[in-house]
Amino acid sequence: MAAPSLHHPGFLLANLKVDSPNKTLAQRCQDLIKIIDDYHAKELHAIFSWLVESVFGSLDGVLGGWNLRLLHSRCGDFAPIVDFLKPSGPMMKLVYKLQAEEYKYEVPVNYLPAPVKTSIQEGVLPDCPLFHNRPHFPMSGILTLNMALNPFEFFIFYFASCLITPKNSPGSQHGGTTDSAYFVLADMYLKYFLPTEGSVPPSPFSDSKGSVSTPAQRHVAPDCLTACMRQARGVKCSLQRVHRSANISLAGHGLPSPSLLKHHIFLQPSVNADPAAQEIWRSETLLQMLVEVWLHHYSLKMYQKLQSPQVKEPFSPSEEHVLAVRLLVKHLHAFSNSLKPEQPSASPTHSHAQAGPLEEFKRVALQRFVQQKLFLFLQHCFGHWPLDASFRAVLETWLSFIQPWRYAGDKRAHLPAGSGRCDPDKWESFVQENLLVYTKLFQVFLNRAVRMDLVNAKNALMLFRVAKVFCQPDLADMIHKAEQLFLEPELVPHHRQPRGYLTPGQGGGFLSSRQRITTDAVFRVKSHVYALEGQDCQYKQMFGPELRAAVVRLIQVVAQARHTAKRISDRSCQAAASKSLLSWLTAPSSDSSVGLCGVEADESNECLRKTHEFLDRALENLCTVFKLNQGQLTQLTANSTSSEDDGQSERLPDCVVGERGLVLTDLGRMQIINGLRRFDIQFQGDPELQPIRSYENALLVRFLYWMSSLLNAQFEGPLTELCSRTDFAGHLCQHYLTSPDPAVLARTPASPRFWDTKRRVGVSLRPLASYRTILLLAFAYAAGAFLSFGPVSSTLLILAAVFLHGVAVTLWAGKWKRH
Repeated sequence: MAAPSLHHPGFLLANLKVDSPNKTLAQRCQDLIKIIDDYHAKELHAIFSWLVESVFGSLDGVLGGWNLRLLHSRCGDFAPIVDFLKPSGPMMKLVYKLQAEEYKYEVPVNYLPAPVKTSIQEGVLPDCPLFHNRPHFPMSGILTLNMALNPFEFFIFYFASCLITPKNSPGSQHGGTTDSAYFVLADMYLKYFLPTEGSVPPSPFSDSKGSVSTPAQRHVAPDCLTACMRQARGVKCSLQRVHRSANISLAGHGLPSPSLLKHHIFLQPSVNADPAAQEIWRSETLLQMLVEVWLHHYSLKMYQKLQSPQVKEPFSPSEEHVLAVRLLVKHLHAFSNSLKPEQPSASPTHSHAQAGPLEEFKRVALQRFVQQKLFLFLQHCFGHWPLDASFRAVLETWLSFIQPWRYAGDKRAHLPAGSGRCDPDKWESFVQENLLVYTKLFQVFLNRAVRMDLVNAKNALMLFRVAKVFCQPDLADMIHKAEQLFLEPELVPHHRQPRGYLTPGQGGGFLSSRQRITTDAVFRVKSHVYALEGQDCQYKQMFGPELRAAVVRLIQVVAQARHTAKRISDRSCQAAASKSLLSWLTAPSSDSSVGLCGVEADESNECLRKTHEFLDRALENLCTVFKLNQGQLTQLTANSTSSEDDGQSERLPDCVVGERGLVLTDLGRMQIINGLRRFDIQFQGDPELQPIRSYENALLVRFLYWMSSLLNAQFEGPLTELCSRTDFAGHLCQHYLTSPDPAVLARTPASPRFWDTKRRVGVSLRPLASYRTILLLAFAYAAGAFLSFGPVSSTLLILAAVFLHGVAVTLWAGKWKRH
């Protein structure tokens, strides 16, 4: 596309809107590349908002954009789109081009995360510095409050929102997978702007207009919100005074104040003096925007209310969303672990000052931006996610965060990333700063585990994964030590009279250096717990008696699930051994597709073997973590399975009689979920009106039912008279023309009103709609043709065989009744 002499910037936008729908995505990318190279920033500014929305979709979900979440590598447009949107591609070149001109783009506040939107609407300073001094009231009025963002922030905001915005396009409701263009681009952005090696590449337009200043320098809050911001700062100062009155002083315990960190990173007095500091704001913007859009949907106040499952969920993340969060967590661990070792210095403050802006950002990124919001996000997912195998995504995100050593590669020892061990000297402080992520979420997982179907191999694998992670060497000891530090009495600053927290017998001494280290650790744990749970929280110890009792209960449930899996495996082996050609030829029963509760009918022995293996190893790991010996484990498993051995299949789940019949208790639900007991449920209506089975042809079922109804309506009297006879002919007619004996249905615990159902008399042609019956008839006619029998002869032989089979069954039933 040539670059004509434009009289108005809107000409380019109108031209693109007309041409784009008629071209493929690859062709659009080629046209846009030429436009970005040929046109000036003034013309490109007019199309930027439309272009971003056309790529990522609208914030309200009406426009699906390029459907990056559904675009996979096997698609022809995959490579051109990824090349166009990658961090060093043409689209980012456009962003930098507009960034140098300091253009602004507005985003409605209504599309921001709920806590941020609420803070802005109430005139309170948001927690995230990214949204400070950004609200803007347009001329149309105050009802459309918008947020003014620079081009880079605007682009990243739309990219992050693309993941969580429901789309109206076909197939978008099912989401994408981790090999989609969206996940590939997310990984590229993280590796480019949060590098584990080297620094962030500079902007190609940094020198064209002197320098690109940080957003915090350029933007000034409107006068209409100045008073609100001052009020928010006054509230913040009051909270800080209350914080200091509780004897918790950040500066007094060797930890930097959050305000100092914010000043050091975000509010550089002169970024032009340090080119590295000038470029670091892109890394900060990317991280903050992803965290805010992907994680910040639950405030601390909301967190307290969300403890009850009855509370309406304000936001429900999808499995695809959780997988993206896991990608972010894994890269942030690698990013933080790439921090260069600090040079020895007499003053810690001097040591931090010598580190570059990127290194300083690595040091505080997780704790400053991610820790609290990720905990609230996971807490909500643990409490509200369905009890199915999709919870694996949430589980692996949690396990990735609590194992930062997996993403710390040791090049000197030639160890790949992920092979590191949880060395207490290196990771003890991380466990202390994230104690609730280990203990609180483990407690919530225990409550889920006892309600999961552990006979299912996928659920058993999740339990095994958690037990395996917590069984790692030294991890349980680090958690236990962190809990003991939290339970220490009131904190006494180290400059007062000496106090030792470790006795000499425990390996400690009464040296001032040890006191200072212990004091800092106590403060680290207490500040983390109090910040999330409040000063009056009732902390439940992971190794306390209450949680230990919950673990014992889980072990009993696991033992019962093992017993059930073994019983199912034995039963399936017996059924396979007794299977014969005669049993295959018989018609399938009406409930043949229903297997034992908790296990599919076609569950293979391999899956059951894996279930048993996962549960065995999970038991071993749980006993290791909570220090249960083999004798205790044997006693627990024996007690839990002995009561299920005798008459297991005939016993009903635990229930009570209510106004409308039997009502399951909590124990009964657990028994059904784990396949320990079940109701013998059978169809109690008209057999002809049963739901169409998977082994039946739906069209034939409806047609044969219509024919049966005509025949029964025409010959109802004679058929009833034949079936009422007491001689052999009457019994033979009953075999072919009546429904099953209602006495069989009386075994179910349902209401007695169904027990008096009379046997229906009539012709039933529905067995002919079974694929098995159709296959047998085809085989019989083929055999007849092979033996030179015609269709009529083959039909007579088939009818004779069916008649003889009925005679044999009737004679056997009469002989059995006489005995």
